[in-house]
Amino acid sequence: MDSNILIDRLRSLKLNGMAEAVSDMLALPAHMRPSLESAVSKMVETEASSRDEYRTLRLLKAAKLRMKATLDDVTCSTTRNLTKEQLGAIADCGFIRRGENLLITGLTGTGKSFLACAVGYQACVLGMKTLYLSMNHFTDHLKQARLDGTIETMLAKLNKNDLIILDDFGLQQMDANTRIALLTLLEDRYEKKSMIITSQLPLDKWYEYIAEATLADAIMDRLINSSHHLALDGPSLRKRRR
Repeated sequence: MDSNILIDRLRSLKLNGMAEAVSDMLALPAHMRPSLESAVSKMVETEASSRDEYRTLRLLKAAKLRMKATLDDVTCSTTRNLTKEQLGAIADCGFIRRGENLLITGLTGTGKSFLACAVGYQACVLGMKTLYLSMNHFTDHLKQARLDGTIETMLAKLNKNDLIILDDFGLQQMDANTRIALLTLLEDRYEKKSMIITSQLPLDKWYEYIAEATLADAIMDRLINSSHHLALDGPSLRKRRR
């Protein structure tokens, strides 16, 4: 088969990585081309790498992360109350595979959202379906779903994600619908799938913020018993950057 026809046939089969590998090998002088076994190995490895890259890009697009951040960009220091050991404990996203949650608290500017997005980015690289939502967007979606009569459909769609990031928990008053929806999410995902929740409120203020005693008990019980907690500290990173 003509080499150009071969490359076109591979692309038509959506084997773009293999097509790229074949093109690269054919560009070499004849005496430098690899053996059949090495050529097949290179084709398979290039195809696998190409698919991994495409999958990551697709997952990142769907995740809608607020910030472009990676774990390599996260600063660890005693001032921030974040050690390399603590970051390393969540870097492999094992807590997501175990269906555990991550609660990140700290004053404004301490890097809560940045850290959450960096973990979200890592989850996408590892092939985990992720979704970022600010609490404002979450409540807006709930209001619209309530009007449309599609709350169950909305929650079912959210639950397809391996990781949900809820950012800025506690910035606005929580109404009854939001409490019930949050409890439903936590109940459905308990020990199966994960959530990252960031908040300016210290953890001991969350019960008071949720307000309704019965639902607060249920929500906090599911959060505290299956979560890791990082309490970030130090001066505002935004001010330092300025």
